[in-house]
Amino acid sequence: MCTLPDLSRQEEVLVSPMYLAGSNGTGDAGFAPVAHWPHHHLDDGPCQLLVTSPDQRIRIGWFGDDFELWRITAAEEAVAAPRWTATFNHVTPAEIVAGLTTALAQDYAESDPYESNGRFLAKPSVYWTDAVQPLLDAGWHRKVTYGVVEITAPDGLAGVEIDTLRGGRDAEAVMLWAGPRGWGTRAEAVFTARTPSHLIAATATVMASSAPVVRERHMIHREMEPLVTLTPVGPAADPQVSRSPTPLDVRRTAVTEAIRRAARAPRTAADLRVMAARSRTTSSAQKRSSALAPAAATRPPAASSAPRHSR
Repeated sequence: MCTLPDLSRQEEVLVSPMYLAGSNGTGDAGFAPVAHWPHHHLDDGPCQLLVTSPDQRIRIGWFGDDFELWRITAAEEAVAAPRWTATFNHVTPAEIVAGLTTALAQDYAESDPYESNGRFLAKPSVYWTDAVQPLLDAGWHRKVTYGVVEITAPDGLAGVEIDTLRGGRDAEAVMLWAGPRGWGTRAEAVFTARTPSHLIAATATVMASSAPVVRERHMIHREMEPLVTLTPVGPAADPQVSRSPTPLDVRRTAVTEAIRRAARAPRTAADLRVMAARSRTTSSAQKRSSALAPAAATRPPAASSAPRHSR
């Protein structure tokens, strides 16, 4: 028996909190801040797309089929080993990744590649609070034990784990997480020890944001549905919520424009003949009207109005 698709699962919804929205299957939001940087589409290997700064000191890799979906690094030179690494798994919303890529784009714009400077290569602060201050300001709760700091969202569904001892230069020092443990439910972002604190803070700022994000309903994991608030996108939605056009928006716009073009212009020879016949009929009617009332055509108007000026 043929089963019809559930169209309600294709409905666009606003999802909050954003950190539980999961991925929408594309990295568009994460790449948007660096859309003007060189793009390298790779056919071989797990990395499908590599976006680099013009001097290739910053690299943003998209691994479309891996658990670690994003791998972002920065180095002093294009051929040097990375100073630090940040990874985001396949459940992490790309909007959270955009917090980091936005800060990187700004840092790079303010740097001088010939001087090997740039805030994206700065040493991390000695104070762990500098990396997560946006979460503390948002009222997230902290718990400090020997060598480890845990910060948890008020709903208990997101948090940060910080290794204050930082066992080595490439050790995983900070992990942002959201959602219950599980392959399809747990978002994780991991930063190595030498990641500049302000870049982690930029990522944390987005996590702390209360702004919802747009998803199609089927993109929300079934186990996550009871944990999030879903609001249909439509006339009743908050008009002040800003968002990028979704693929569905693009399709709807294309259809609307096609209908408008079809209404303005004929598409077949038959249409042209009909329009020509209508034009001839209108012209003949105007000529007959002029022949019946020649005096009316030459008589000056009873009153003339002054030209109108726009304000």
